[in-house]
Amino acid sequence: MESNRLRELIREMTLEEKASLCSGLDFWNTQPIPRLGIPSIMMTDGPHGLRKQEGDADHLGLNLSIPATCFPSAVGQASSWDSELVNKVGKAIGREAQAQNISIVLGPGVNIKRSPLCGRNFEYYSEDPYLSSQLSTSFIKGVQSQGVGTSLKHFAVNNQEYKRMSIDAVVDEQALREIYLASFEEVVKEAKPWTIMAAYNKVNGDFCSENKRLLTDILREEWGYEGLVVSDWGAVNERDRGISAGLDLEMPSSNGLGNQKIVDAIRTGVLTEEELDQTVENVLTLVFKAMESKKKNATYDKEEHHLLAREAARESMILLKNEDQILPINNADSISVIGALAINPRYQGGGSSHINPTQLDDILAEIKKITADETKVVYSEGYSLEGDQIYESMVYDATEAAKQSDLAIIFAGLPDRYESEGFDRRHLQLPANQIRLIEAVAEVQKNVVVVLSNGAPIEMPWLQNVKAVLEGYLGGQALGGAIADLLFGLANPSGKLAETFPKKLAHNPSYTNYPGDGETVEYREGVFVGYRHYDTKDVEPLFPFGFGLSYTTFEYSDITVDKTNITDEEAVKVSVKVKNTGSLPGKEIVQLYVKDVESTVSRPEKELKRFEKISLQPNEEQVVTFELDKRVFSYYNVKLSDWHVESGDFEILVGKSSREIVLRETVHVESTVPIKNKLTRYSTLNELLEHPVGLEVIKEMGLDQIDEESGLGSSTQDLILGMTIHSLSVLSNGSLNEEMVQNILLTVNGADK
Repeated sequence: MESNRLRELIREMTLEEKASLCSGLDFWNTQPIPRLGIPSIMMTDGPHGLRKQEGDADHLGLNLSIPATCFPSAVGQASSWDSELVNKVGKAIGREAQAQNISIVLGPGVNIKRSPLCGRNFEYYSEDPYLSSQLSTSFIKGVQSQGVGTSLKHFAVNNQEYKRMSIDAVVDEQALREIYLASFEEVVKEAKPWTIMAAYNKVNGDFCSENKRLLTDILREEWGYEGLVVSDWGAVNERDRGISAGLDLEMPSSNGLGNQKIVDAIRTGVLTEEELDQTVENVLTLVFKAMESKKKNATYDKEEHHLLAREAARESMILLKNEDQILPINNADSISVIGALAINPRYQGGGSSHINPTQLDDILAEIKKITADETKVVYSEGYSLEGDQIYESMVYDATEAAKQSDLAIIFAGLPDRYESEGFDRRHLQLPANQIRLIEAVAEVQKNVVVVLSNGAPIEMPWLQNVKAVLEGYLGGQALGGAIADLLFGLANPSGKLAETFPKKLAHNPSYTNYPGDGETVEYREGVFVGYRHYDTKDVEPLFPFGFGLSYTTFEYSDITVDKTNITDEEAVKVSVKVKNTGSLPGKEIVQLYVKDVESTVSRPEKELKRFEKISLQPNEEQVVTFELDKRVFSYYNVKLSDWHVESGDFEILVGKSSREIVLRETVHVESTVPIKNKLTRYSTLNELLEHPVGLEVIKEMGLDQIDEESGLGSSTQDLILGMTIHSLSVLSNGSLNEEMVQNILLTVNGADK
């Protein structure tokens, strides 16, 4: 509907009607105004499938929803590193939403994985903002191509479940921009989500739903967002302040409380009616856009979507270890399948994203389907999912089965009670009964494969005792078929980690500052999140970011750059040749990182800037080309309040993970916006020396001879150069008086004008 018509509608409304549109009708629907022909539209949870509830509605997935395809959770989709695949999943969810008369899918979640303890990490993509933004952009474009809106969430700095509704996330501006907002920024600009969801928590003192700097200054004015801002469910505290800050829609209904606050604020002059009218126009724009996008008699093919879920699961799973090439399985006369998760799979996370699947693969049945009558398959429960207690009788039965088999496949992972929306984990361990099982089976069977079902990293003290580990994450309703395909070589593993697996929790950069003191949580690690910390501090992880094995091998060669000297206004193209040197078809994820060789600000060792997933037949090779622009070389300069490139050399690093860099090149980038810091009496002699005019001043002072040949020694040189201009004046016995200091500063700083 055109803006003029919307404004006409608004003029026809009473103040109370305007206020009513700013809150939900009920749990999932917007407020209609029948007399003006304004309809209601429905929203529902759906980062990896739809959770449309009929009857009693709730926020945490306690009541069943109608059947929908359950795709792999975001943690799995991110591990595919496959933008095209994620786009296909988005389109499928959009089709299902049309068939169920849903206008807005509440997702995706792009919050950064600051700590592996966050109970909702399975619902987020990555610890890296670039990877997260690329995949979520593809997902949103997929959903919205079907005439269904999305809700990018949770804006912003929502990285824990502990006190998530009240905690104040205190984060410095550089980290805020480079890590936590960067995960949203490109998505907003490129994908243009219909809605954005304001988070529960505070950011630097203000609740997100009432945070004008986030919702208006940055989101709308800086990034140019034109859609609707909706609250997380129950996140609104002061409705009138939310309107002023840029929050358009409160969800769910507050039963008139929020509406009355708006009316009272207008009548007392706290809010202007112009502010309210703009909010109402944003709501109406969304409502009519959704209505105009509805498709009559929309349907979808459940079996086709199940097959897509199987493909997505296959592409998402990661081969973490494969000693002696034990996988893929062949020529095994007998196999023992061990672990309760093999018949009661953990295929999705808990909470608001909990899907009622259209069907669910039986893992054991899928294995038997592939092995047919050629291999004897025996199942043993091994442990109870109801608790952590070790039952030695179960362990005994499992070890007896393993002894009599050529190979044992243990299904292990985190039960629902270990991770979910609403609470954080306290450790990275598997349940004690599963650890006992793995260790016991490994003592009697040398050929052990562990298949994991978990939503976030775990510690693996048993890793050296098993030959293979397949990380299945939360693989969705078709995980059984996908696991069987990979174990028996019907498909080649191609996933890579979108997060670092630490050897132990204490190695995580947020360890001493998570989850905070109850009122605030300080992000003292700054920009050093995930691999940025492990690589910069040289802390060896269990498995690094970007890591994943294949049944084939890949060779990288011939890195080239089309320019070695550029300004920050130019782009540079980087090409690399990749060849499948093994005997099987496979897919490789080519990762490009950038390192600022020498920086005056605190920057990570390297940062992911580009990636591409390619498919190659044996002996096939392909040239992959990346284009790098200004943002690739930039950091966020707090003084400039903008992205800035420092002049200097940058290493272009191409590799198979953040720790396995196989090719590198160097590019010199010249800044077109050089920063000239104003010197003061408390600036050091070294800072004065680095200034072109300051160098001339130092020469006149006779101090330009402080070098390696002066005979002073490096420590004495450092001592002198580290002195402030003021200190030098004090210690000069009058040869450098206050008037001379002021003249020096006037000369130097005047040259910067």
